[in-house]
Amino acid sequence: MHTDIDPRSLIGRKAFDRNGTKIGTIDEVYLDDATGEPEWAAVRTGLFSRDAFVPLEPSELVEEGLRIPYDRKLIKDAPDFGVGRHLSPEQELQLYHHYRLDISSPDSGSAPPPGDKDFGHVAGSED
Repeated sequence: MHTDIDPRSLIGRKAFDRNGTKIGTIDEVYLDDATGEPEWAAVRTGLFSRDAFVPLEPSELVEEGLRIPYDRKLIKDAPDFGVGRHLSPEQELQLYHHYRLDISSPDSGSAPPPGDKDFGHVAGSED
């Protein structure tokens, strides 16, 4: 995925669903290992709640925060893997399936074999 969103500008910003309803606050941004592009954000969905992973593409940076083009329920039902750790290929595939995102490479037009894709890490981490 490619996005023009600067990961440093997202931490602490509000996240909204496609209807403009606040979902929570962005805790972390995860970068694609191969490209270094921001790919996922972890959104804290409530005071005693959990983090929901959301795709940054096709999300949109708006004045109020990040608008995620999915319904609040789908976002809140996203797999929670905890924050601060590297996403495994299996975890990221779960997220792709949850949001019904195409995992094919834009250059090849077909999905890479499961072991051939580099998956996300936390922005700012050395891993």
